Amino acid sequence: MTDFAAHWVDAFTDRPFGGNGCTVVHDAAHLDDATCMALVRETSLVECTFLGPSDIADLRVHYFLASREIPFAGHPTVASVIAAYAAGSIAPGDLTLETGAGLIPVHLSADGTRVTMRQNAPKFGPVVDISLAAAAIGLREADIIAEPQLVSTGLPFIIVPLCDRVALGCARLNAGALALMNDSLGADGTDVMEPFLTTLGGYTNAGDTFSRLLLLPPSPPEDPFTGSATGAMASYLWHHGLINSPEFSAEQGHMLGRPGTADVRVIGARDAIKGVEVSGQGHILMSATLHL
Repeated sequence: MTDFAAHWVDAFTDRPFGGNGCTVVHDAAHLDDATCMALVRETSLVECTFLGPSDIADLRVHYFLASREIPFAGHPTVASVIAAYAAGSIAPGDLTLETGAGLIPVHLSADGTRVTMRQNAPKFGPVVDISLAAAAIGLREADIIAEPQLVSTGLPFIIVPLCDRVALGCARLNAGALALMNDSLGADGTDVMEPFLTTLGGYTNAGDTFSRLLLLPPSPPEDPFTGSATGAMASYLWHHGLINSPEFSAEQGHMLGRPGTADVRVIGARDAIKGVEVSGQGHILMSATLHL
């Protein structure tokens, strides 16, 4: 049995019990997949990260769901950098993370509380039939204001723009219809591409967008804040002319009682996006020792 230092960080918030929680395990990049997934299930969080040294970056980050490893995720990136700073592994300033999605540039503020990550240039995939998307989220076709589309800035999501916050609150996943929507995209059945639901206008007056990510088991039913999907969503809205400014405030999690906020900046023209910066704060809720 080996002891591992760990931090539980609430990301995209400056206070406890806000944003999205992530357990970050230090010096643990060598752990096997089964152990990593078991820890995610034990915490009941959506994701946990496992850090280690890198020969090509300042830090190596492994991202795990309860069901599999994924190449990249937003709120665990914020949590990992905040935790690594607390553990003395990194210093403030410009840093690079080695991830399954490649090298991710990040910046840690001087006080160690805010992380800005630069996500990859978006890859725009196929559009999704509105009827399939509506069935997958239990809404009417009229609730969807533009063609849903598969977009990735490191991790793929089906961006679904909705008419208003009422529709957003009424959305419910239908597993069978979601499978049909994934089949239409040529998914092989091993990776489910979730719909990221967003509407223009924040939950509060400070926000410009408000979003939800509904999940299937063994993950919790909803993700409080999704930084990777926020980057994909920002690229979609800017590319399709649904927002007037490439810089805006994204809100998520308020319907769960876990309000989170990110500052977003899309880099490049609408038809030539070079990347997306997503910035958020983090609060260390817990420091612990794991016995694995």
